[in-house]
Amino acid sequence: MWPLTTPPLLLSLLLQQADASSPPLQGPTDTQAEAEAPGLLSRLKPEGGVDVYFGHNFNRPANAANFIPGTGTSAKRDSEVAINLASIGVSLAPEPVGFKVLLGFGTGAEVVHAAEPEGVASGPDLWRYVQQASLSFATGPLTLEAGLYPSHIGLESFQSQLNWTYTRSWMGELSPYYQTGLKGTYALDDAWSVQLQLLNGWQTIGDNNRGLALGTQVAYAGKRLSASFNTFIGNEGTEGSDGLRLFADAVATYAVTESFKLAATADVGTQRIPGADRAVWYAAGLNARVQLSEPVALAARVEAYRDADGLMTGVEQTLTGGTLTLEVKPAEQLTLKLEARHDRSTADVFASRATTDEGTPIPKDSETLVVLGATAYF
Repeated sequence: MWPLTTPPLLLSLLLQQADASSPPLQGPTDTQAEAEAPGLLSRLKPEGGVDVYFGHNFNRPANAANFIPGTGTSAKRDSEVAINLASIGVSLAPEPVGFKVLLGFGTGAEVVHAAEPEGVASGPDLWRYVQQASLSFATGPLTLEAGLYPSHIGLESFQSQLNWTYTRSWMGELSPYYQTGLKGTYALDDAWSVQLQLLNGWQTIGDNNRGLALGTQVAYAGKRLSASFNTFIGNEGTEGSDGLRLFADAVATYAVTESFKLAATADVGTQRIPGADRAVWYAAGLNARVQLSEPVALAARVEAYRDADGLMTGVEQTLTGGTLTLEVKPAEQLTLKLEARHDRSTADVFASRATTDEGTPIPKDSETLVVLGATAYF
């Protein structure tokens, strides 16, 4: 029978065996650390790309500017090879905390930030290279995101490779590509979701007044039909003025077949103008895309944009346009788009080759572009 106390020799052997088979008490082994590290690293996703274009405007504008002032987030410059957008960034999937930082520069980035209000620690020079900078938190069906992130409004993205056409529609150019604030998205089930946002304003990082805005979305994503209804309400007047803006946007995409898709959009907005009647604008567009073969697709777009009081474009006018785009993907990360586009207005708003005595381009009521765009991304 063994005594109740362990003999010294046996105790020494047992302790040596325990030291050899057990990890140190002060922390995990190198093997455990290596096993845990990939969990974080696998969530990190680098991304970036370069979007280059050459566009020819048959108006041959004297100032080399395509489209109307304040727009042109794609193919803004005429008759030159230019960088529309070069971007680089990294994101971390929220489990439960994540983030995304995406920086970019180019003609598109210059245009999209041009309306940033000037002020203390604010303005287009400060934010011109920032596409997105946001942090997120996900728990169950709820996802929260705060910072600068893509807008919930509209069909088109600021990134060319995500769109059916190369150039953007007037509805895309005259509504927000990005927003700054706090966004909460709740998934009701696998198809339906709702969203509520507290925003600084209409495509702005800084704000020109002390009033915040609200954005909402109800979205459905089915096997063939995807649709969303989006709203914006907020004061867009300068500090001390009443400029309440109400806006609604509807987007629907339907896969008729695996190779043929349709998309429709409709906008309506109104804003109070101090000392004048309330301004109104509305628009509609129809898009179609056919996958002709594995690397080749053809897309078309028709649209009309009515700025009844000149609030959104600076001129009372109706813009109409048609676009035809041939897309070729020679590789998974490379997209080439050859596009023909014609736009017409009820007012003279497009730059021409002729100039006034001061050198300002004499405007015309129409514009025709041919654009070749190449986007490589990862």
